Amino acid sequence: MKPEELRDLAVKALDDLKGVDIVTMDVRSLTDIADYMIICTGRSTRQVKALAENVAVKAKENHLTCVRTEGDRESEWVLVDLGDVIVHVMLAATRAFYSLEDLWEPVKEMRENKPSS
Repeated sequence: MKPEELRDLAVKALDDLKGVDIVTMDVRSLTDIADYMIICTGRSTRQVKALAENVAVKAKENHLTCVRTEGDRESEWVLVDLGDVIVHVMLAATRAFYSLEDLWEPVKEMRENKPSS
């Protein structure tokens, strides 16, 4: 499955369960760990867990075998690693505290402003 298809599958899985403020970041030029990073907010720990589980289930239904999850016990921040796509599902307070979108912005600016050799 192409990274773009995987990204779209994950976004749809989050949207199906009413994930809030879904943000997709293309990080291909910033890191080698993934092509896309998706960040989504859940309204409760129960919804955070359900959103992450839905992403994993939909990926497995599409024969993706390298699905890993972290943080589903506490469910304040659950990471779903789909290989080329990493999905972060968080409670609003956790998302505000860690501010992943802002964390990646300086890296993007550094790369864009890097003098070419």
